[in-house]
Amino acid sequence: MDALRRLVRPWSGAALLAGLVMIVSVTAAGGSARGSQVAPGSGDGRAQAGATPSGFRGIILPDLLIVVPSGLTPPDVAGLRAINGVRKLVTFDGAQVMLAGRPVSVIGVDPEQFRSWVPLRAASDQALWTDLAAGELIASGGSAAPIGLAPGTSYQLTGQRTLSVPFAGSARLGVTGVDFLVNQSISGKLGLVHQVAALISAPGPKVSTLTRRVRQILGAGAEVVVLRRSRLPLAATVPGQITNYLQLFRAAAATYCPSLSWTVLAAIGQIESGDGQNMGPSSAGALGPMQFLPSTWAAWGIDGFGPPGPPDVMNPLDAVPSAAKLLCADGASAGTPAGLRQAIFDYNHATWYVNEVLALAARYAAEYH
Repeated sequence: MDALRRLVRPWSGAALLAGLVMIVSVTAAGGSARGSQVAPGSGDGRAQAGATPSGFRGIILPDLLIVVPSGLTPPDVAGLRAINGVRKLVTFDGAQVMLAGRPVSVIGVDPEQFRSWVPLRAASDQALWTDLAAGELIASGGSAAPIGLAPGTSYQLTGQRTLSVPFAGSARLGVTGVDFLVNQSISGKLGLVHQVAALISAPGPKVSTLTRRVRQILGAGAEVVVLRRSRLPLAATVPGQITNYLQLFRAAAATYCPSLSWTVLAAIGQIESGDGQNMGPSSAGALGPMQFLPSTWAAWGIDGFGPPGPPDVMNPLDAVPSAAKLLCADGASAGTPAGLRQAIFDYNHATWYVNEVLALAARYAAEYH
């Protein structure tokens, strides 16, 4: 271990926290809601979710970032997974190494697991994660430019040993303070600190309860950062022409529930159907991009922005405005956090669903502000 520390200087806890908090602070979807951007869905109530396309496991919304500078042990990880309400957990390695003669911060991840925790624009880029899995180097944001890296060229990474690693390219991963990603095989060869950090998704418990349980398991040496967010933007104007889901969500909120953030509609549409990729029927009989049950649609379906005629549950131009109208009537019109939570709960009667919608909405808000 002493030799490893001489060769690979791990980040301090504070430095790692500064770098990793932003992993999950950006939005979860692209401008036109691409088809592979699908989240695991709800289990009951008015809305029912669908299957995730192959190659992408869906969105995971983290509530806590945990950093243990010496690395999480297997009992630590088992204890975290056993916390009541924890639905998902991912760990990853990290340290500072040398790249082309310069010190850079690198994290080592399982590509197919970690991709679900980054912004959807990057998460849905299959080629990016295929390259990472194949042993190539991925830059976060603009980290490659100061070094002058060129895609397709191999560079020397020096940690516990020196490896020649091809540079695949850059992506907006939201990993501020972290320069590059490698896969776990490369991470092991470089000697990155194993399981130096973890992200936890536990939308059900109160965050104070969740944090207390984490500290009971890991002790005072662990650093814990709360990642739940709640401030959401409203849509100020209605687009003159609707050509994609992003415009549709904004227009529906502004027209049918001005006190409702369009990001909530975006989150529900993504969770329920992957923005129209799974139109149902679900096991409960829900249909369309917003997964309305027939009885609910009969009461709340409207002819929104679609062509004249009866409301069409399968047409997003009718379904999204109908969801806005329903949410408004169920409490979102109050413009308060409590009213919004009640409206989302009425859409699907599960506290974890409410938290997941709000967390995903916060991701939209961060990228499309």
